[in-house]
Amino acid sequence: MQKKDRFIAVILCGGLGTRLSEHTKNIPKPMVKLRSTPILIEILRVYIKNGVNNFILSTGYKDKIIKKYFKNFKKDGEEFFHKIDGIKITIIIKFTGLRTMTGGRVKNLNKLLKDYKFFLLTYGDGLANVNIKKTIEFHKKNKKLVTVTAVRPPARFGLLKMKGNKVIHFKEKPQSSEGWINGGFFIMEFDFLKFIKGNSSILEKSPLENVQKKGQLCAFKHYGFWKCMDTKRDKDQLSEMMNLKPWLKLMR
Repeated sequence: MQKKDRFIAVILCGGLGTRLSEHTKNIPKPMVKLRSTPILIEILRVYIKNGVNNFILSTGYKDKIIKKYFKNFKKDGEEFFHKIDGIKITIIIKFTGLRTMTGGRVKNLNKLLKDYKFFLLTYGDGLANVNIKKTIEFHKKNKKLVTVTAVRPPARFGLLKMKGNKVIHFKEKPQSSEGWINGGFFIMEFDFLKFIKGNSSILEKSPLENVQKKGQLCAFKHYGFWKCMDTKRDKDQLSEMMNLKPWLKLMR
């Protein structure tokens, strides 16, 4: 397979998860369970559902817990096999620093990514029913360095429209109709790594801002399910969804 056809999925698993500290005091955030399953496994399932079978887990905080979870893991930076729902996948777990920022974690994968023209990237705390095949097609068609999946943020509170003191419209926690936010699930050309300076580089700041200024950032609009596990409330809501798993019902 030529370099232009090869890609791999990177999951950022190294952060401290301080906003979920009641769960992340002893384990890394991607290992926080939705019922009995770590959210990391559900993220892997999203990619597997899309036909992606090769992964790099970029680790940091309490990375030994992630390594211990995967029984076939042997050595940092080395590929091993794992099965999810009977499907064989390959995983590389790479420690990218304890306090490294998101951009630095990607940069530290340079040697593992050099054989790929582009790679997929997401965070270790978000789920979405993104159609990744369509996202890749979109990325190739637009020929930019980076494609980001754009989502509409879910509203935290119920929406009221008032006329004087009379409520004329009520809707409980609607999806926001204002603006778009970074939903993760990126596609990045290998050459994007040139925009990342070092361990202190935050992916969402200078690297992506500079790519945008050069006209090399485009957005794939995702209208389906998306949810990030930022707080205990988010974790509880995702746990309640484990029977239906809306993140595995891919958008057409």
